[in-house]
Amino acid sequence: MSDIPIESTITESTEVIESPPTPEQLKTKFVKYAMRNMVKKRGKSLQHFALSTIGLLTLFVGLAYLTR
Repeated sequence: MSDIPIESTITESTEVIESPPTPEQLKTKFVKYAMRNMVKKRGKSLQHFALSTIGLLTLFVGLAYLTR
């Protein structure tokens, strides 16, 4: 008959095919990795947050001064 054993054809046909992740799953995965990265690099995250806050306050005060 055929040279392929019956066991190998059965196992090949019963393999589970994974479906691609949905956008919701990708979003939660991204958030999980971002939060883990923020915890791991706590000092750097706080420094960037502080610089962004100071920059935005400076921008708003500057615009308020120019448009008074």
